[in-house]
Amino acid sequence: MAPIAQAVTVSLRDLQNGTVPLEALRDAFGPDSLGILLVKDVPPEFAGLRHHLLSYSSYLGNLPQSQLDKLENEKAKYLTGWSLGKETLKNGQVDTLKGSFYANCAFYVDPELSCAAPTAQFNPDNFPEYLSPNIWPDQATLPGFKETFEDLCRLIIDVAVLVAKACDRFAEQEIAGYPRGYLERVVSTSTTTKARLLHYFPEDPSNEPAPVAMSDAVANSNDPDEDDWCATHLDHGCLTGLTSAMFVDESQSSPLVAAPEIEPVSPGLPHLAPLPELDTSPDPAAGLYIKSRAGETVQVRIPRDCIAFQTGEALERITGGKFKAVPHFVRGARAALSEGRIARNTLAVFTQPNLGEEVDMEQHIVFGDFARGVVAKNTVS
Repeated sequence: MAPIAQAVTVSLRDLQNGTVPLEALRDAFGPDSLGILLVKDVPPEFAGLRHHLLSYSSYLGNLPQSQLDKLENEKAKYLTGWSLGKETLKNGQVDTLKGSFYANCAFYVDPELSCAAPTAQFNPDNFPEYLSPNIWPDQATLPGFKETFEDLCRLIIDVAVLVAKACDRFAEQEIAGYPRGYLERVVSTSTTTKARLLHYFPEDPSNEPAPVAMSDAVANSNDPDEDDWCATHLDHGCLTGLTSAMFVDESQSSPLVAAPEIEPVSPGLPHLAPLPELDTSPDPAAGLYIKSRAGETVQVRIPRDCIAFQTGEALERITGGKFKAVPHFVRGARAALSEGRIARNTLAVFTQPNLGEEVDMEQHIVFGDFARGVVAKNTVS
């Protein structure tokens, strides 16, 4: 079994007060770190919003194909709305193990915005990946989905702004020429931040790979199926906010059955009832893995009551490598090690610079051009 790493944890209060020790930030994001920080004591509404939105992930993933087709946006390379089987992973294989729902988070800056505003360099014709409006399921299909999605994203971005401010304190002391308050400004004012709601489908036992001891499969970094659920990759933004995963036994709590409506977590239309969450993953090897700076593969567990933040490639470029993007991958629950049909749901919020923001000061590369290359590499042609 891969070792379980203990991530650096700070409290929301210390972030708000600006009292997070700089050493804690070095341990979390510095050259020898795992590149991940946990924030505890988050706002009390987080727990309900997380449970509800991750339940919607199962409801969404089990909609009839005819309804999911309406949520796809091929022109935007599936970076708004629903996506399944449109992403390439290692060795060029197509990812059919998880479905994604992408949404622009421009609403954080302006509730009237559904995507970033066009610029002289980037417009809906030459960069629809970031300049296509959101596509939401209609209220009759998934009542309360849009409101829950936006409310949880706002909360995570609020916390990300505080993490960014703490990172700025560290970078201004450690990095020559670092622009004062850079990361806080990027995170708080960006209209290109994206969120990705993920649904790792229950594994089909008939598609199991040849039997192998799970401890060997995870411990051996050369195992070809080690990261088959979400191949080892770097996020290309600045800070990625992550919820802990929610495991649902869809054989016991079928998201195909219309659930009764309940009172909303936040003001708005009624929401679908949350699905029962398993206390733990039935497969202890399922979850988030990080390739440490020393090349070791370690598992990181995010507590339900915390929000995790990982570093991305844009931040690595901005800081000249002082903050390193973290290589990571995800494993779902193996059917052979679990009873029922176990789905894994989670949310990632990618805080990113605006399209025209420089992320490479030496080569004068703006984020839009950088992101375009990443998207082209990862999307099925």
